[in-house]
Amino acid sequence: MQKLPAQQSHSASLRVDHRAKFNLLRMLVRRDLEARYKGSLLGNLWPLLNQVSQLLIYTYVFSVVLKVKLDSEVIAINDTLDFGLWLFAGLVPWIAFSGGLSQAAGVVVSQTNLVKKVVFPLELLPLVPVLSAFIESAFGIAVLVVVVAFAQKALPTTLALLPLVWIPQLLLTAGLAYLTAGLTVFLRDIPQTLGLLLNLWMYATPIIYPIEKVPEAWQPWVYWLNPMTAIVETYRDLVLAGKIQHASEWMTSTLICFAIFMLGRFAYRHVQPAFADVL
Repeated sequence: MQKLPAQQSHSASLRVDHRAKFNLLRMLVRRDLEARYKGSLLGNLWPLLNQVSQLLIYTYVFSVVLKVKLDSEVIAINDTLDFGLWLFAGLVPWIAFSGGLSQAAGVVVSQTNLVKKVVFPLELLPLVPVLSAFIESAFGIAVLVVVVAFAQKALPTTLALLPLVWIPQLLLTAGLAYLTAGLTVFLRDIPQTLGLLLNLWMYATPIIYPIEKVPEAWQPWVYWLNPMTAIVETYRDLVLAGKIQHASEWMTSTLICFAIFMLGRFAYRHVQPAFADVL
């Protein structure tokens, strides 16, 4: 059936509106990244230095001091370098997730001038720090891939599947960012509470210890109730092991993350009309 002129005009206006929002979001993310380290000598190298510093600290504490031994099948752990690669593969997605979520919690409160502009699409605000943190994590991913290529003398073909694990990671971060950013307008304790919860969440996720160290009876709960577990393990599968070992966990995590994204977006849209009055 041929579209009526009015229908064609409406479809074209929707395409233009989405394109305009995408261009605005891209500009806001670029401006956010430029503003973070403006005037510093090292500039955008700081995100990489922060990731590497955490890697060195955790590697020293858990591999050298506590002598944690890994029985994981992801990579043959023979020395501290291998432990560092295994650890870094788990830290990269976590730093992007926790960093983006922490910064997104207060983004609406800190942008009062934009909130009171009637024409500004407020649904973009929580996405800016989420995408900025994700882009910054690309530095860590690049370094990880280079070191893995050097250590293993080859790159696994599964690296091409990395965008698949980015999907649940971004959905989860964006969904919680919407939820916390909206709630912070009314409850200013949310950012501080979130910091405490993220610390607990990190240790509840097998990032600095292998999943095999978790009691076997608890492992299904760690996988199915904590979507970051499947994300971290899939990163290690794709970058280090070169094979997919947690496909079902990844699919379940993606569904959970999508549900969290829809819930967070719905809650944000529900409270959005009150932002200007409260602020």
